[in-house]
Amino acid sequence: MPGNLFWNAYWKLGGWKVRGNWPQHLTRAIIIVGPHTSGWDVVAGMATRAIVPIPHAHYLGKKELFEGPFGWFFRMTGGVPVDRFSKNNMVEQVVELFRERKDFVLALSPEGTRKKVDRLRTGFWHIAKLAGVPIVMAGMDFSKKELILSPPFMPGDRPEDDLPSIISFFAPIKGKNPELGMGGLSADIKSDS
Repeated sequence: MPGNLFWNAYWKLGGWKVRGNWPQHLTRAIIIVGPHTSGWDVVAGMATRAIVPIPHAHYLGKKELFEGPFGWFFRMTGGVPVDRFSKNNMVEQVVELFRERKDFVLALSPEGTRKKVDRLRTGFWHIAKLAGVPIVMAGMDFSKKELILSPPFMPGDRPEDDLPSIISFFAPIKGKNPELGMGGLSADIKSDS
């Protein structure tokens, strides 16, 4: 497949490696990818999907992207349109996607932005909890050119039960712009459900 040849070349020429394994039996999950500090995260993430490989991997995009002349590109690369102005909030829309699809793995940024944050958003956690799917953490360490995959885990009873271990996983990982990373994050809850 030509796309895989491109991603293999990108991966090898960039000197990237993987620590951990994607559980091949897992066809439904939330992958939280971080730290999200640059547009290059998307490129490295697409390469990861092809190299690891992670079957059925998708990402969210505003529906307007899929209506324009490049809509085919976003669909081809795993994009799924969501309506930012729907009466159903984002969590409800994504949980519905999990209900509709047998095989669906969704990559999300726990920060929700490329800017420096003082706490993580919790939408990913609520989606995983309501959809009954595990969370896998994927750290993209640009300083070591290393993708670090955690074992999958089911969300606990409350977001605050899981946030300290999620922050501990991501805090030492250096993104493309390390000053925007997750070191020093608070485990306080910022609800976005």
